[in-house]
Amino acid sequence: MDVLELLDEIRILASNGLEYAGNEYDRGRYARLMELVEEYYGQALDLPPSEVRERFRVELGHITPKVGSDGAIFDDAGRILLMLRADTGTWCLPCGWMEPSETPSETVSREVKEETGLVVRPTKLVGLFPRPAGGANGPHRVISILYLCVVEGGTLACSPEGLELRYWEIEAVPEWYAHHERLARAARDAMKGRST
Repeated sequence: MDVLELLDEIRILASNGLEYAGNEYDRGRYARLMELVEEYYGQALDLPPSEVRERFRVELGHITPKVGSDGAIFDDAGRILLMLRADTGTWCLPCGWMEPSETPSETVSREVKEETGLVVRPTKLVGLFPRPAGGANGPHRVISILYLCVVEGGTLACSPEGLELRYWEIEAVPEWYAHHERLARAARDAMKGRST
């Protein structure tokens, strides 16, 4: 198990425990777990525990996985549009976190526009894809909601989040971000009418 995945699970348990604990002894135990998580997250991410603590404090209520929407856009040759991420130097589908006021399809339309300049319409829900915390995946559990999208307008233009936009044959991509190869293959199967 990746240490970040373990720390994320303990963080969620401790945070939810602090939210619902019925007595001071249990609150003390959950608070101590949170201190340990802050210390070891800090070591793993090279951050002081106080900064980790502040980041955790902005998450209120019952902690759940992060939810994002991903857009799969294919050209006439069957190649998928990918962005070379500025933060990791790996290739990903246009994607991003849902805002509290958005539906998943609204999120994917917004994120594709922000990251590629294209106006798209989600046409098919491909599926929901869980991603554990840890390693190349980052420090949080994620649920990715993947849509097939068609381009309805706009002009292809890279955002500050990306270094390059390019249509790729899936097998030719040199290095994928997190679980995006799995998403791309599922989208291609959905486009061809195969179940994922």
